[in-house]
Amino acid sequence: MKNILIPTDFSENAWNAIRYAAELFRDLECTFFLLNIYAPALFQSVEGVPTDIGFEDASKVYSLNELQQLESRIQNEIPNPKHQYTSLSSYEFLTVAVKNILEKEKIDLIIMGTKGATGAKEVFLGSNTVRIIKTTKYCPVLAIPEGCGFVTPSEIAFATDFKRFYSKNELLPLVDLAKSFDATIRIVYVQQEEGSLTQEQRFNLGMLQKYFDGVKHYQHTLTKSDSVAESLKVFTKELDIYLLAMLQYKHSFIEKLTKEPIVKRVVFHTQIPFLVIPELGMSSTIRNMKKNTQHQSV
Repeated sequence: MKNILIPTDFSENAWNAIRYAAELFRDLECTFFLLNIYAPALFQSVEGVPTDIGFEDASKVYSLNELQQLESRIQNEIPNPKHQYTSLSSYEFLTVAVKNILEKEKIDLIIMGTKGATGAKEVFLGSNTVRIIKTTKYCPVLAIPEGCGFVTPSEIAFATDFKRFYSKNELLPLVDLAKSFDATIRIVYVQQEEGSLTQEQRFNLGMLQKYFDGVKHYQHTLTKSDSVAESLKVFTKELDIYLLAMLQYKHSFIEKLTKEPIVKRVVFHTQIPFLVIPELGMSSTIRNMKKNTQHQSV
């Protein structure tokens, strides 16, 4: 049984993420937690809410009513006996509410809809999605672009620079997804510096290939570019990639991509589902294994 958290603001963009999630896990038993964050200032003039109750109470009533209607829509349009839905309404900040739910419900994955271009302004990810990615630990986040319909993820790109050691548990979400759909993983090395891989990079690549044993995978190298985002955008389009995955850690691509100056410069926004895998930390055992393996290879 998988536990999936889906924040929603009742927009069509959020509904699209729910539909995508239901299709992605159509063959698995899942509990989907639908989370809505309400704020009094946003609902002061909502029709149908009694005026003799406080703004916070009125907002909560609105939130609960909308969640009930959302569950009805799900049962009417995307019913699945393997899927259960639990509605959650919270007055907390989004990041705080998500953190509490992750701990209480043992969530396996967060799925969120992202907003695309608005007029002439394009963003890498919606602000709420960026907040969740930056503050959430130990739980992967799958961002679904606005208007993105479900396509079986037969081609998955995993972007990396091989500068960080990966643990097997960190990559389990990616490996499990690939195995579920018999997908090919494209290891995309985004070359930031000219020259051959360092000894550390070669070691990390070797460990990555071991973790992907049993999954079809190939390695690709993108030549040095001023824009990591633009390079990945071209690569995913040329190879018909259906899902892009990255590991989130300090100084990672994601950290660079979610900084506003870079976002404005590359004018990039996600066009395919984007899986962000959080780092789980490197235990002393793993550090020793890495150290010993590198020493033996010298």
